Amino acid sequence: MHADRSSLIGDIGAALRGKSLDYTVGSLWRAIIVLSIPMVLEMLMQSVFEVADIYFVGRLGADAVAAVGLTASLIILVFAVGLGLSMATSAMVARRIGEGDPEGAACSVWQAFILTTAVAIPVGIACVFLADDLLRLMGATPGVVEIGTGYAQVMLGSNATVLLLFLFNAVFRGAGDASVAMRALWIANVLNIILDPILIFGFGPVPAMGVTGAAVATAIARGVGVGYQIWILVRGSSRIRIARRHLVLQASVLRRLFRIALPGMMQYLVGTASWLALMRIMAEFGSEALAGYTVAIRIIIFALLPSWGIANAAATLVGQNLGAGQPDRAERSVWYVTAVDTVFLILMGATFFIFADTVVRWFVTDPEAVRVGILSIRILTSAYPIWAVGMVIIQAFNGSGDTTTPTWINFVAFWIVQIPAAWFLAVPGGFGPAGIFWAIVMGQTLAAVIAVVYFRRGNWKDTIV
Repeated sequence: MHADRSSLIGDIGAALRGKSLDYTVGSLWRAIIVLSIPMVLEMLMQSVFEVADIYFVGRLGADAVAAVGLTASLIILVFAVGLGLSMATSAMVARRIGEGDPEGAACSVWQAFILTTAVAIPVGIACVFLADDLLRLMGATPGVVEIGTGYAQVMLGSNATVLLLFLFNAVFRGAGDASVAMRALWIANVLNIILDPILIFGFGPVPAMGVTGAAVATAIARGVGVGYQIWILVRGSSRIRIARRHLVLQASVLRRLFRIALPGMMQYLVGTASWLALMRIMAEFGSEALAGYTVAIRIIIFALLPSWGIANAAATLVGQNLGAGQPDRAERSVWYVTAVDTVFLILMGATFFIFADTVVRWFVTDPEAVRVGILSIRILTSAYPIWAVGMVIIQAFNGSGDTTTPTWINFVAFWIVQIPAAWFLAVPGGFGPAGIFWAIVMGQTLAAVIAVVYFRRGNWKDTIV
């Protein structure tokens, strides 16, 4: 027993140091623990990223917080494209690594880089010029537009930094090098926390930039994180090494990547656009309600992102084990990860439910914002166990390369059910913001149920990547 425990601790230490391990053999519980820990730490840093910005911006008032919330709702549309590409790339990399083909994995990474930059650059340029109009379209008041236009321009204009950060971290996770992804976000996050108060409030010769300073800090920090990722990829200290011979356009790989990524983009676009619609409905209740909702969502995401890190372990295990010709092991790994993630979110949900009042008041003081924030947290955390099941199963589909099934699941659960229900309950139904929160619970529950039904059919095991 002591030897087993020492061996597990040694494996965890090796994973955190970046040593490559084989996740297609041995104990699945051990593989999940070793793979999940750096992924959870990575996503925990992304959670801190989200909360740090809102903590400092919250000192500037409800309009500033509302501007951050509306911009976040806009940029997640861009994220949908990046996440779709990242998910497809991770699936291809995991499958090639499982097959023992690191050269094929490296080729896939370069094709994904080409696609990502081809999307990010024109979108960033367009958004710089349209930022104020986009905020108005989202229902922003004149005060929010005035204070938030600069923030939106920088965040949307620098979207390449976050898309590449997502892409390369997905590459490392797919390869089983989750510690590299973890370190990239740690570097970016520490820098963001340092720069946020300096650029928002000013320090010495640095002028106060207000809410725009938060965007500048984020863009710089993420850019540094991307630089670190590229250095690792070029230096070759992970399973994936990008050499000069890989820097060519390979049409067959590009087409295959795009074929997997397109439904993946639609999957995330459907999911993230639903949050955009919910934010638009929430804007009907004023800046204070919008500020409370924005704070609540950042707090909720604080738990969901580490949970997503656990779910990402399922994607990696499915991809690598399918590549190694072990579909039964791939399926077992998904149910094991589901159990782990469910327990994690039950504990996190209970904590936030109990301390919702205290946590919300760290970020906002307006009575209506506090009320809406507390209400949002307590309703949404009640669905955390269901959220865990749906999250893991969806990531398992993605890890297999089947990105079409989750797209239809999201469309039915979020667009056919969640958004209409949110509007009906909140506006004509008279439930206000609470109606929106209960509609989110309905949508997540339906998504989880459908995902489990389709996963048990097993068609994902035959996906060609």
